[in-house]
This record gives sequence, structure tokens and C-alpha cells, in this order.
Amino acid sequence: MSSTVITNIATLVTNDPSLGDRSPLGLVQDAAVVIEGDRIAWTGESSKAPATDNRVDAGGRTVLPGFVDSHSHLVFAGDRTQEFNARMSGRSYTAGGIRTTVAATRAASDAELEANLTRYLSEALRQGTTTFETKSGYGLTVADEARALRIAAAHTDEVTYLGAHIVSPDFADDPAGYVALVTGEMLDACAPYARWIDVFCEKGAFDGEQARAILTAGKARGLHPRVHANQLSYGPGVQLAVELDAASADHCTHLTDADVDALANSDTVATLLPGAEFSTRAEWPDARRLLDAGVTVALSTDCNPGSSFTSSVPFCIALAVRDMGMTPDEAVWSATAGGAAALRRPDIGRLTPGTRADLLLLDAPSHVHLAYRPGVPLVREVWRAGARAV
Repeated sequence: MSSTVITNIATLVTNDPSLGDRSPLGLVQDAAVVIEGDRIAWTGESSKAPATDNRVDAGGRTVLPGFVDSHSHLVFAGDRTQEFNARMSGRSYTAGGIRTTVAATRAASDAELEANLTRYLSEALRQGTTTFETKSGYGLTVADEARALRIAAAHTDEVTYLGAHIVSPDFADDPAGYVALVTGEMLDACAPYARWIDVFCEKGAFDGEQARAILTAGKARGLHPRVHANQLSYGPGVQLAVELDAASADHCTHLTDADVDALANSDTVATLLPGAEFSTRAEWPDARRLLDAGVTVALSTDCNPGSSFTSSVPFCIALAVRDMGMTPDEAVWSATAGGAAALRRPDIGRLTPGTRADLLLLDAPSHVHLAYRPGVPLVREVWRAGARAV
């Protein structure tokens, strides 16, 4: 197994508080990283780096773990430009929203759906994302949900069954019948391709009891819960997520003190998705409130064609710092180690011996530049599983 040292790193973000400056980011100055195979073998000061087979000069750049995007919706077809344009122009828009994407996705071929997926994955990789989760939810039939997950599973292990995105238009007059389908025949077809199960617990989608039935059925089939929770209004989503030991409660915009306390005293991560608030001009989640209470926070893109059509984690970091009360350090941690926690993956999101060698090089002397220079393409190189991918 060959070894490679990346040296002459201005600032190394390890996310190991036992290293470097002992902060949560574990910052090491004038650092080096040694990779053996697909794993990190050593991190520390450049002057102490062991001998290796290969040597890469980082040129005084910053190195940090690859971004972990733990919430996206990438298996879809169609376009909702008109909807976005109307919203940003202050005009009413009465087209179908998610239902528009459902119709387009059903009409698309497998090849078209996969081509879309790989396009957005390539976009994300160029911007530093080395691990991503993605969901179904734009098919809403047994066959269309299963094929979405099958296509996604060819590209990531982090696949989420979201048959419960909205009540299918085919069941508009029979939501109970749709819940029965989601927890029965559709679950049977989808479970072999998925690791997770998710539900949009919100007014106009699924109420608390429906969501509990869906998530409980998924758990019985070996799928672990995630929850779209408290995005549009106060509701039972966060409490349900904690009750069922969901890996994450996602959005978390409208929270009571009891919701915050429940998250702080659980293993459920609050995943914040600032691209959605940016694209809908909605109220920002209060990240500061969550962090001060001791809640573990992740940052993700929510990349989808309707409410957050961005694949850029750096953009979301900048938004979180500017508008959600996070410090640059907190935002970077949440987009790396926080995303890993939301996927319950100890092998990613940090650069310490034994973790997967997923990392990126920034054309900047500090990770702070991700927020300091918003919109600038700072990612120079991306390494995934020990190999240069970009």
C-alpha cells in the first residue's frame, strides 16, 4: 500500500480537539497529512511528518475534511424556474410545486434521471462535497420510488426512502390509503435500496400520527429515521424525531424551548438548510439558540429543484455565518463533522488516523475564507478515499 504526504499546509482543520490549538476544529498550523490507501494515517506539523512514498506540496493552502451533505433531493427531472422567478418577483404563482416535479420525474427515463443525478454530484464534488445523502420523493408510486432509490444507490450508500414527501396526487382524496401504501407495498419495494426513511411532518403533508406510523414501519424493516421537521410551522416533528431516535431533524426553523431541550438531550442532530430560506425568503433558523443549548448542528444544501436549487456547501456556510448566527468555525464544523454525525458516520468529517481520506484544498490561508469570500470558487483540489478526484 503506497503512502502520500500532503505537506506545506498553512492551516489544517482536523475536527479533533485533542490536536493543534485544542479548539473543536483542532487547527494545526504549518501542517501535513499522510494518506495510506483510502485512510488517513497521520496528521501533525510538517516538520514531524514521517517518510512516505509520494509527496504533494499544498502550496500554503488550507486543508479541511470533505464536506458531508446529509440532506439532498437529487433524483428528479424537470425545472421550476418560473416558480422561483415569480416568488422573487413578488408575483403569485399557482402551478403545482412539488407535484410539478413529480409529473416530470414520472415521465423521465432511468437514463435521464441518472444523468441529472450525476450532473449535480459532479457540481457538488467540484465544490468540496465528498459524501452526500439523497432521497426519493418525486415519484410517489411504488415503481417510481423504487427506481429512484435504485438509481441513487448506485452512487452513494446514504440513500433515503421519502415516499412520504407529500400525499401522492393519485391519493388526494384518500391520504390514509397513501399512508398504507407507503408503509406497505411501497416500503417493501424500496427498503432493499435504502439505509434511511424520512417523512415530511408538516401541515399539508403528514401529521404526527401519520409520520409516526411511517417511521415505525420503516424501523421495522431496518431503515433508520430522519425527519423533515418544523420547517414551515411549529409542530410535532422534532419531538417525534427525538422519540424515535432519528439521526436528524431537518430544517428546525420553528422551535419551542421544549423542542430545543429535547434535541440537546438526545443523539438527534439538528440539520439546518439555509439554501431553503434563501430561496424562499423564509425566516432563518436560529442556529445560535441551538448551539448555545448544546445541540449538535449540521449544515447541508437541501439541493432540490423547488426550494433550494444549490449544490454548494460553501454557499450554505456563508449564509449560516451571515444570517443564522454561526461563527465561521461553527459553520465549517457543522458542514463536515456535523454532517457526519447526522449520518452517524464516525469514519468521515474529520482528518484523524483511521478516518477516510476525504479532504479538500482551499486557495486560502484559512477556512474562514469560506464565509469571508462568499461565491468565490476557493476549492482547488478534492481528494476522496485517498485519491485526487478534482
